[in-house]
Amino acid sequence: MKRHTYLILAALLLASCSAKTPAEPDAGTEAPAVSETAASSAAPDYDKNVVRVDGTKLTVDGRELWINGVNTPWDKWNDFGGSFNEQFWDEHFARLHEEGVNASRVWVNCNGMNIVKLDADGNVTSVNEKHWTDLDKLFEIAGRHEIYLMPTLMSFDHFKDGNSGAAQWRKMVQSEEATKTYIDSYVVPFVQRYGGDPYLFCIDLCNEPDWIHENAECGKLDWEDLCKFFASEAAAIHENSDELVTVGLGMVKYNSDKYDGNYFSDEFFKSLAGEKAYLDVYTPHYYFWQNSWMGYPFETTPTDFGLDGTKPVVIGECAVVSESGRDIKDDYANAYTNGWNGVMAWTSNGVDNCGSIEELEEAVNNMRDTAGDKIFP
Repeated sequence: MKRHTYLILAALLLASCSAKTPAEPDAGTEAPAVSETAASSAAPDYDKNVVRVDGTKLTVDGRELWINGVNTPWDKWNDFGGSFNEQFWDEHFARLHEEGVNASRVWVNCNGMNIVKLDADGNVTSVNEKHWTDLDKLFEIAGRHEIYLMPTLMSFDHFKDGNSGAAQWRKMVQSEEATKTYIDSYVVPFVQRYGGDPYLFCIDLCNEPDWIHENAECGKLDWEDLCKFFASEAAAIHENSDELVTVGLGMVKYNSDKYDGNYFSDEFFKSLAGEKAYLDVYTPHYYFWQNSWMGYPFETTPTDFGLDGTKPVVIGECAVVSESGRDIKDDYANAYTNGWNGVMAWTSNGVDNCGSIEELEEAVNNMRDTAGDKIFP
């Protein structure tokens, strides 16, 4: 997301939108690090309607799926384990479905130590039990309104100066032992609880880790440490479920041999964490400030944009109102025509001072009316 003004090649960076990080709530009770409720309340073993990958296509029950999507990242910052408002999510998802939206990317932990607690060395000490019960309701609501969820488990915000747990999150990512506590206490219980739910589309391990690598205020961590962390998570998810995995990169720059190299390739991930360490879907973000360096994705194919052509590719974030003056309706339609597997504009509910379903209405209605058999297969 663009809540920052970052330098990419030195000085020429205009972010699409900027906002202040909300205050972090302290609400919620805690449970042991490996939640007994999470481990014992796994979702039913669904046989049908689960999203799968078939080559470079997404499918549901053998039928192609196109993600006519949005970002609804939060209602209240750190909702799930904090100030979760069931009525908001129910009413908003109902509206999304009515407009033809079939998927939403939701940040289930924005930066909150009130959700996953770490000690001084970055080891997980507890997970907020309310986090699980709030997510139970979110998944129930998503199923009711046929909205596929892309839960985002963390963001560069976790690592940012000013966040109460920034030092601990940085230590966790750089320690194999601490990483294991996060995987065992949070990632595996997550897939044990929600794995197999037909409306769990894809797990996004982190929002825009580019800034954790590039920016001093987020630690400037090495890609090898970050990617070993993500690869270890991906391997654990694949070992414990059939769920799809992605990482929401801020730009294609680090996901492509055309630029700085594909740090998220199968080859690199498997070299770090074994054969089950790989991403299932690529979900690069695009904002118009990238155009001078990387072009305009909606007018080209994923491979011409720089992706390796091995996986489905969804544009995981883009501006609802483009600084280029281009029409979001055309962007969605052109992405479909050029072989992208979906678009998820930022945002559907106006948080971060960006976008609304009203501004997206024409774009998602058009896709519903022209490709409805792939949006609700």
